[in-house]
Amino acid sequence: MTTGAPAARYSMLEVALAQLDSVAGRLALDPGIHKRLRKPQRSLVVSVPTLMDDGRLEVFTGFRVQHDLTLGPTKGGIRYHPGVDLDEVTALAMLMTWKCALIGLPYGGAKGGICCDATRMSQGELERMTRRYTSEIILVIGPDQDIPAPDLYTNEQIMAWMMDTYSMHRGITMPGVVTGKPLLLGGSLGRAEATGRGVYYTVKAAAREYDMPLKGARVAVQGFGNVGAIAAKLLYEEDCQVIAVSDSKGGIYNAKGLNITTVLAEDAEGGSVTQHRNGDRISNEELLELNCDILVPAATEGQITQKNADRIRARIIAEGANGPTTPEADQILATKGIAVIPDVLANAGGVAVSYFEWVQDLQQYFWHEHQINERLAEVMISAFQRVMAMSRKEQVNLRTAALMLAVKRVADGKRLRGLYP
Repeated sequence: MTTGAPAARYSMLEVALAQLDSVAGRLALDPGIHKRLRKPQRSLVVSVPTLMDDGRLEVFTGFRVQHDLTLGPTKGGIRYHPGVDLDEVTALAMLMTWKCALIGLPYGGAKGGICCDATRMSQGELERMTRRYTSEIILVIGPDQDIPAPDLYTNEQIMAWMMDTYSMHRGITMPGVVTGKPLLLGGSLGRAEATGRGVYYTVKAAAREYDMPLKGARVAVQGFGNVGAIAAKLLYEEDCQVIAVSDSKGGIYNAKGLNITTVLAEDAEGGSVTQHRNGDRISNEELLELNCDILVPAATEGQITQKNADRIRARIIAEGANGPTTPEADQILATKGIAVIPDVLANAGGVAVSYFEWVQDLQQYFWHEHQINERLAEVMISAFQRVMAMSRKEQVNLRTAALMLAVKRVADGKRLRGLYP
């Protein structure tokens, strides 16, 4: 690779399609099935007129994309963010298809969202927008069609409003229409921690695979939100040395290890991790390049790139975020012998426990939290082992191995079902 060459910039959709195309070649995928997998089965764009608190009418644009319905109803989050557009939602829906297929869920992938700045909206505005958006997409969602969940800048309250809106239209309470709900309305124990806990389980499996004792292992976590904070907490409880954590305002570093229990307590009081006194301030960019054993990028996409990949010193990277590593960076990391647990595997714990929640809602029979965590561990560790076996067999990195397993599962389903009409 030429030194100083400009880093190529790809959209999430371009990356997702390039990954599919590469894997299709390795699998010698049927050309017709390959063409079908490159396109979402359904894409819905809706206007979301919303009355704002000051009396004016704002019209937001909403999306819901269902990438593939071969193996079951579709599943995927709803995000409220100014950057939401059709290409992003399509890419994330495709990623959800692979994620569900990889860990063996009877789902296809979906994603949705509204282009808005939720941080500037009141609770009343958010509720009115959510209810109108739900009513606009109601024809394509349902417990046996498409089951939304929380994502960026959405939460259990927004899921409660979606569930209520759908239920009022149907005239019957339907808790299974969404997951990530409050417990009182049919939510599941363990759902809030599920994505971070899934990262933790895959890190444990990888540490065993690469003969790395977790006790004393140096860990850096970029993104101390729900995913990163839970992963940091669980690894800290395994006697890992969490040397750095960060949020959108920056990070904190202590070579001797941070007390994550204290950092979490301070974070719960509001503010930023940078206010923690027992360490030195560092930037998010500096955190990625720390000398550590385990790096968890759990913030946003495109953090490890051609520009900084050669300076990454971790032995294992567990992608808590979606798309934190660019294709060029992947190649550099592979050359350096760094194991990357890809997002399609590492952060699949959330959709796994969403599946558990959906099953509990349909049965109206709810499980204990220890049962949920045990079943999540089984799902995540089993998936990791399948990916590792494929990686060895085909002599490819973990991301390629994971995508090969996932794409083959969906393609086999399409082949068995045939083409209608």
